[in-house]
Amino acid sequence: MIACLLIPGFELRAVLAGRDELLNRPLALEPLPVSDNVIGPVTAKAAEAGVRPGMRLGEALSVCPRLCLLEPDPARIEVEWEHLLRRLEDVGIAVEPEEPGCLYFETRHVERLYRGLEQVLERAILAVGPFWEPRLGAAARRFAALAAAGVARGGQALIVPEEQTDEFLAPLPLELLPMPAPERQRLQELGVRTIGQLTVIPGGAAGERLGKEVRRAWELARGERASRVLGRSPACEIAESIAFPEAVANELTLRRTFSVLVERLLARPERGGRFIRSLALSARLAGGGSWRRKATLRQPSAERGRISAALSSKLAEIPSPVLELGLELETLAEETGEQLQLAAAGHGPGGELAAKLAQGLKQVRTSTGSGSVCSVVEVAPWSRIPEARALLVPRDE
Repeated sequence: MIACLLIPGFELRAVLAGRDELLNRPLALEPLPVSDNVIGPVTAKAAEAGVRPGMRLGEALSVCPRLCLLEPDPARIEVEWEHLLRRLEDVGIAVEPEEPGCLYFETRHVERLYRGLEQVLERAILAVGPFWEPRLGAAARRFAALAAAGVARGGQALIVPEEQTDEFLAPLPLELLPMPAPERQRLQELGVRTIGQLTVIPGGAAGERLGKEVRRAWELARGERASRVLGRSPACEIAESIAFPEAVANELTLRRTFSVLVERLLARPERGGRFIRSLALSARLAGGGSWRRKATLRQPSAERGRISAALSSKLAEIPSPVLELGLELETLAEETGEQLQLAAAGHGPGGELAAKLAQGLKQVRTSTGSGSVCSVVEVAPWSRIPEARALLVPRDE
């Protein structure tokens, strides 16, 4: 079985962690600069007053004048999410994080350890903790597990037997499917409002008449896409930070501080001489909240110049004065060096190109997660429907 653990409003809960006095107040996350002035997750008190996530700020304040806004804290969100993932890994569960607040894992690997599926899900809920109110769904298909977690109550698990999957999904709303809003609205105008009504549409019509996004959602609802859960690689725990006695807004000072952080990280013995594949730069802001940016190197390297070129330019994006600047190594390459060739090898000039392609695939997979690199496999080249001629197969090697 595939299990999905879902924590609605994780970003807001991470900001409120350790601040229990704020839980009973109407709160919401401030709109992000790229969010078209719409608010983020809200607390239960704000929801009772009629405030919903995704509502415009002016409308939310008119509905609930007592609504308080909290500044997003990306660095705190990453820290809390990493702690949660490690708590699950400590009890033997190999997790595949989708995004902060959503992850998947296979239960069959630990069912013998905890003597049953129900015991595995109960142990996962206990590992996460009651503060987060996690929702768990277990099913034979990945999307069915996500849907089950979406309708489960906080702190509870919902198991969907394989033979009842289609019956379970049929009455659920289209909002559970990952689909852009215009396509969802178009389906609702056609009278399609549930997953069951979408699955009865022929696959050719779903792709040819309604577009690729609807075809992708149709495949998820029908279970025709391969769903495999891959546990993540062990997280790297190498990080450095420098706190300033006063808030700093000078970019030159921040660049010099960044250079010191790079030197410290490269000198850490835990790195073991391995090359750096991805790293993250974070800052604690004077006005509250934090700022965080990630970067994946085109080719794993331990050269100071390449690391500086990848992240130093992002220092100009920091929105306010900085109290503390931090740098963290997220992923390290397996190898500690690069074997160069004095002459072309016997397998021909294509070997160098294949090696560069493999490195590029690793870079994309590190940036976007497992399953993001696919190969096109022809299955029915004679078909008149373009979507039916080939399939996308995840390429993990």
